[in-house]
Amino acid sequence: MAETMSQDAAQVLFREGAMLLFLDVPPGTEFGIDCNSWHVGANFKGVKMIPPGIHFVYYSAVNADNQVAPRTGFFYNFRQREIVVRKWDRRAEDIKEETVSEEEMERFENNRKEFDRYLGVYPYESYKKWVSLTNHITEGLLLRLQPETAKIYAATQFVSEPSNSQSRREKLANQMEQQTTSSSSEEDILPDMVAKPETKIRFSEIPRQKFPPGATPVEITKYSMDTSYALETMLSTNVSENNLGILGEMEFAFICFLIGQVYDAFEQWKKLVHLLCTCEEALDTYPELFKQLIRVLHFQVGEIPEDFFVDIVSCNNFLTTTLQVFFANLDSSDVDVELRRRGLKFRDHLTHKLVGLCK
Repeated sequence: MAETMSQDAAQVLFREGAMLLFLDVPPGTEFGIDCNSWHVGANFKGVKMIPPGIHFVYYSAVNADNQVAPRTGFFYNFRQREIVVRKWDRRAEDIKEETVSEEEMERFENNRKEFDRYLGVYPYESYKKWVSLTNHITEGLLLRLQPETAKIYAATQFVSEPSNSQSRREKLANQMEQQTTSSSSEEDILPDMVAKPETKIRFSEIPRQKFPPGATPVEITKYSMDTSYALETMLSTNVSENNLGILGEMEFAFICFLIGQVYDAFEQWKKLVHLLCTCEEALDTYPELFKQLIRVLHFQVGEIPEDFFVDIVSCNNFLTTTLQVFFANLDSSDVDVELRRRGLKFRDHLTHKLVGLCK
């Protein structure tokens, strides 16, 4: 249920909330923050009364034919009463790279009230939902995972591979040879394109080694089904903050694919869900981690649109089969009593949801 803002909360956010100035944005541009998005009008200059903390801002250019460009976004940890300024670059159809000068920032601070009527109010009614979806995302996690550009791109950013005179001559010779032996396709004459490394999300590597070095055949069989060793490896190498950091990455990936529309993030989310839900031995080692996992999955499943849930996740595919393993492990293992209770309650909730979707 959406939570409306009380008069007291409104006054506190008016005084203490952050402000995002998003200047020179063309009318019609799609703009969003967290769980809400709009097409901006001619007078739009940003958002006010933003609760302090981590938020996701995103936007898409729209052309004269109302065609929407792939989404671009960025995470930002807003401080109390902070003014954050971003300016639109019409040529690039993106925000400008240069930072705002101290003199400009001082002018914005002094004219804070003059901007007020041009700013939309942060959609507080969905704030509780946003917090529930990002509870484990920290600023340190963002610094580790987000691209070097600090932008999340829905479409992969490509650049042509560098070449020199010799490599170009060799490629031309190969093309001419192919033309004499077979029909060449258009792709043969296009430049070689690679993804820009600085635009890639730096997701953690899921361990390929599923069992410990020197494992016996019995152990190899065990850890091929029980991913506890792979989880232990990941917790000790990739997740730097604490054991719950893996849930922060899971939330980060979920936001990037559900709101940022990044398909690679969907793949990472699936891998993390599978890794965690197919653990058995680790249920006893990390009960708090798995209690929090249930909470994270509860809120995430609630946000997946039903058509997306059926078409992409599939009733006979990834999520239902993975969670069946998780619930079976909870039933068969000697786990924490509270963990089992939460797991069974979540299973009942999911059974009701999935029965309706999979009919």
